Amino acid sequence: MTIPPTPVSLRVKPGPNRLAVTGIGNAMLDIITQDSNEVYKELGLVKASMELIGVDQLERFYNAMGPTIQMSGGSVANSIAGVASLGGTCGYIGKVAADEFGDRFAHDLRSMGVELDLAIASPDEGATGRCHVFITDDAQRTMATYLGASNQLRVEDIKEDLIARSEITYIEGYVFDLPPAKEAIRKVVNFAHEHDSMVALSLSDMFCVDRHRRDFLDLVTSDVDVLLANETEVLSLFQMTALDQAFAALEEIGVLSVVTRGAAGASVSTLSGVEHVPAHEVEHVLDQNGAGDMFASGFLYGLALGADPVEAAQLGSLCAGEVITHLGARPESDLEELAIEAGFL
Repeated sequence: MTIPPTPVSLRVKPGPNRLAVTGIGNAMLDIITQDSNEVYKELGLVKASMELIGVDQLERFYNAMGPTIQMSGGSVANSIAGVASLGGTCGYIGKVAADEFGDRFAHDLRSMGVELDLAIASPDEGATGRCHVFITDDAQRTMATYLGASNQLRVEDIKEDLIARSEITYIEGYVFDLPPAKEAIRKVVNFAHEHDSMVALSLSDMFCVDRHRRDFLDLVTSDVDVLLANETEVLSLFQMTALDQAFAALEEIGVLSVVTRGAAGASVSTLSGVEHVPAHEVEHVLDQNGAGDMFASGFLYGLALGADPVEAAQLGSLCAGEVITHLGARPESDLEELAIEAGFL
């Protein structure tokens, strides 16, 4: 297969007023608790799953949680925070409500140096989205998510500036859950193509793929330059049972792809075929929440700097290795320092 060249020279940071990556996703506030007593069962949740809840359930779920860590979240927002921790310039597009949770979301990302273009929801579009995350002692995450305003992104909410200045535009698959958002993503893709920004897509989760398989296949076939997925997601996309079959389909399409496989590492497409990148070794896994998001941070930032896909995946593995050693989906260490020590930057 032919992999399109990245739009910048090897390991050269984007120039003045340029952004390495801009992400578009569901703007959520993560509310995280260590759930040693397995309270998630009392709430009727299935372990290691994500369930959508309504506004009328927010108080019940929040009150059931013990001490919490609260931070801006959402898959692509986490990845953008990772790019910022790597020292990259980055932007974020999403939608929040005019409430304390929306203010907190914006403050968190701005404090990291992320440029924001946040649409403010009207009262009938709901409160700021939030995700209640229950981390059990085996490091599994069980989530109850209220989408609220985050899933109300509309065409008129999409502005050109951040996309026009970005080497890579990164789209979250979860955004596709409402028809207006699908139209908004089409506008995002058109802006990216007009300004020679690479389009990257995350498949988000297997159930998201099941809901939007045709939309995702259309995007991957005609508009996406970089596809990020885990093994179950990419198998669901092509309705196949073996990863080599899925990679054969991706090779036929001609899209640069990386498939994360947890402790087994990642498989990445290259000019010479599919290459394996091992997972970064850590002493103890505390919370797998955010591992895929941080992998995306390193992978996309590496591509934005001009690294080849395997080098980019190695940087992604390093970032994922940091986030699984503590609670929360954001890095606690300086990823740029870790990457420099490891010889990546």
